[in-house]
Amino acid sequence: MADDTTTNSIGEIEEETPLISTQTPDPSPLRTRSVSTKVPEAEVHVYRQGKGPIEVFKTDLGGWDQDQLEIRDILNKYGFKMAYAFNPGSGRGMPIRFNPRNGRSLITYSDGAVVHIDGEPKDSLLKPITKILLGVAVMTFMIILVMKETPEWMKKLNFSGGSFPPWILACVVIVFTRMRKRTRSFLEKHLR
Repeated sequence: MADDTTTNSIGEIEEETPLISTQTPDPSPLRTRSVSTKVPEAEVHVYRQGKGPIEVFKTDLGGWDQDQLEIRDILNKYGFKMAYAFNPGSGRGMPIRFNPRNGRSLITYSDGAVVHIDGEPKDSLLKPITKILLGVAVMTFMIILVMKETPEWMKKLNFSGGSFPPWILACVVIVFTRMRKRTRSFLEKHLR
């Protein structure tokens, strides 16, 4: 008999407390909640070869912990090949290293940090080509001064029917290989 009373009391309890509420919700309008978080940012002073600052701007910090500076973006924007830590009082410091995959600095920064960056501009394409051409022209001029007559092996290398100086061919080969190297690195960088 004791067992019958416990089952009845449990059954009565289950009937008293329904699993699904039959009450209608309050018709008052729903309140929307929004959470606003402040994105950490740093103030960046950009110098070019120790002169400047050429620009001062604020940038958001990136990365998982929101504490890394986007160095590759700065390098691309200002045409730098390398970025260095900079102190206006003492000058250029160590290079700022960054992750080659995502372009973010390996050094972390805090929110509101002031960062001074000194950049080394990329070499122009005209400068190495003029150095190569000038070097080849000087070497050719020295060979012409030393030799009175064109050597026999030079005459045999005459590929075209006319007189085609070999230093022009050397210049074309050097410029072609140089351009191919730059084009390959350019395409690798922009097609990824």
